[in-house]
Amino acid sequence: MANSSGRSGRKNAEQLKGNTSPLGATVAPGGVNFSVFARDCSGVELLLFDRADDAVPSRVIPLDAKNNRTYHYWHVFVPGVGAGQLYGYRVAGPFEPQRGRRFDPGKVLIDPYGRAVAVPDGYRRGDACLPGDNAASAMKSVVADPRGYNWEGDQPLKRPYSSTVIYEMHVAGFTRHPSSGVSEERRGTYAGLIEKIPYLKELGITAVELLPVFQFDPLDAPLGLRNYWGYSPVSFFAPHAAYSSKQGPLGPLDEFRDMVKALHKAGIEVILDVVYNHTSEGDHNGPTFCFRGFANDVYYSLAPDGSYLNHTGCGNTLNANHHVVRRLIIDSLHYWVKEMHVDGFRFDLASILSRDGQGRPLKDPPILWDIESDPALAGIKLIAEAWDAGGLYQVGSFIGDSWKEWNGEFRDDVRRFLKGDEGMVSCFAARILASPDIYGHQEREPEQSINFVTCHDGFTLNDLVSYDKKHNEANGEGNRDGSDANASWNCGVEGATDDPVIEALRKRQVKNFIAVTLLALGTPMILMGDEARRTQLGNNNAYCQDNEIGWFDWKNVEEHADIHRFTKELIRARLRQSEASADVLSLSQLLGQARLEWHGVRLGTPDWSHESHSIALTVRSTTKSLVFHYMVNAYWEPLSFMLPPPRKLPGGVWHRWIDTSLDSPDDVAPWDGLPLVEGESYRLPPRSLVVLVAKNRTKSRTRS
Repeated sequence: MANSSGRSGRKNAEQLKGNTSPLGATVAPGGVNFSVFARDCSGVELLLFDRADDAVPSRVIPLDAKNNRTYHYWHVFVPGVGAGQLYGYRVAGPFEPQRGRRFDPGKVLIDPYGRAVAVPDGYRRGDACLPGDNAASAMKSVVADPRGYNWEGDQPLKRPYSSTVIYEMHVAGFTRHPSSGVSEERRGTYAGLIEKIPYLKELGITAVELLPVFQFDPLDAPLGLRNYWGYSPVSFFAPHAAYSSKQGPLGPLDEFRDMVKALHKAGIEVILDVVYNHTSEGDHNGPTFCFRGFANDVYYSLAPDGSYLNHTGCGNTLNANHHVVRRLIIDSLHYWVKEMHVDGFRFDLASILSRDGQGRPLKDPPILWDIESDPALAGIKLIAEAWDAGGLYQVGSFIGDSWKEWNGEFRDDVRRFLKGDEGMVSCFAARILASPDIYGHQEREPEQSINFVTCHDGFTLNDLVSYDKKHNEANGEGNRDGSDANASWNCGVEGATDDPVIEALRKRQVKNFIAVTLLALGTPMILMGDEARRTQLGNNNAYCQDNEIGWFDWKNVEEHADIHRFTKELIRARLRQSEASADVLSLSQLLGQARLEWHGVRLGTPDWSHESHSIALTVRSTTKSLVFHYMVNAYWEPLSFMLPPPRKLPGGVWHRWIDTSLDSPDDVAPWDGLPLVEGESYRLPPRSLVVLVAKNRTKSRTRS
């Protein structure tokens, strides 16, 4: 009996030590295994809480350096707890900023691998910046067990880029406005977005790119305002709790998965805007939430004196190519793909991932090749914002074969050409053909270029044609924040106007931008609300405007029904597929296989001069009886363009498909009812875009 009892006691003691792997809190038979990385510390305590706003933990479990530490991993198995348990850590160690160590035993730390975060009603960012205990106001991690959710057979959709139209949107801002029609308790939530899926499907977009949904700090903003965009992460695993309408600490997980599953059922992919370049802990004056309190010199890039390198403009820079941080990023990506079923990621300030711990660019960044070659991420959309705030600009040179890139050159050159800047014709021509001057050397598919004119960062499309200057006074920084390089034009009056002439011009310009974005080779992305002329009142940096400035006002959909219809029809045309042939080609694929002929106002004589403001292009399909003729007049006077002779066309005649100078519904005609165009030339009013089509009626039976 004595020997048996001794063996049982040793076995129980071994079990309570826990395991180093997996990291985080893992539900197992009889309890939960906790494991966390903490280097150079002198002690770790696991804290269990009953409620998010508790000032005192219900249980404190000191981890013994001899029994509960293996290498730099601290671990313990706690019997009798399970999913829903709130927890955190306190970590003691030296405070030696000059050596990169900033331990603070008074701070409650969330788990870097925690799957959910509970935020107390009395959360205060400032308490995490000051010395002393902050338990009552600190965020807490939550034990989660992903095995309990019923996915009903759902999987990532893996839609090809050639048939992808991306809609960049804010989860909360999409439905927060009362005009959304979403029930009050669901406005601004994952569930609220579910209610508006019919709108997204009817618009025709195939993928939503969600602004950050990782748990972020809403108080990382100027005094009196809130962080709205979410580029202030405190966790790389937990969905943002405030976007959930479900009660309870695990509600956000289920509601996020409900949203993904519902979007997939509608044929819409989910791409997450992920921030693996910095955290909300900021610089030396910032709060201690998590990473700083476990291993500051591991998680962050530091100067030799221990100060934070800031290539992000946000106070700190994640040390992405450190082996521990690389594992964290890969594990996070795996989690969102395997457990949360997302379809892809857009990496904010992705060039940070190509820097070493001292901020120097690497020729072959390990983390980027880890992501590129990971079999679990094969077929998942990977999109890079290929620049950072430290001056590294890698559009056209980003590492890897599977990455697509936000094409900032498309945004800037299309803006400048359509507003009438000189010397932009050749640049504009390259942008509508997937930027061969940037990407041609790589022999990649056209969809490597993610084409956009507007995104969350900058003017909305309405404001791009309504303001010459930014108007960020509401941000409380004296209008100093936000970019001054907007390449915008107010069309004659700054801001809103009742002048019908200016409004007509703005409407035409909006349609020009939408048409170019959706007709160009590459992968198009449009910003939430641009299809209904959403305005931010000239604010081009609305990161802290969790109000009507940043929200989608749904009254605009009816007020600007013509722009909404125009956008919808062009999306439909881009994705239209032939029903008369076994070869299934999207418009993008068709254009990519076509023969191109450049013109100016005269056939065969394009004007590439510095003073030119117009261009024309004939696109002859090599696989179908179809010819497109594009004409763009960015000049302030009307221009007459000569047309290719009808006798050389399929069917022998031109049909008008798009004319942005015309009112709805004539601005884009139904595909099976295109009006005939007669004559040897076509007169384009100022600031207008026209697309003509010639097609063989016996072989072209596509429907609008």
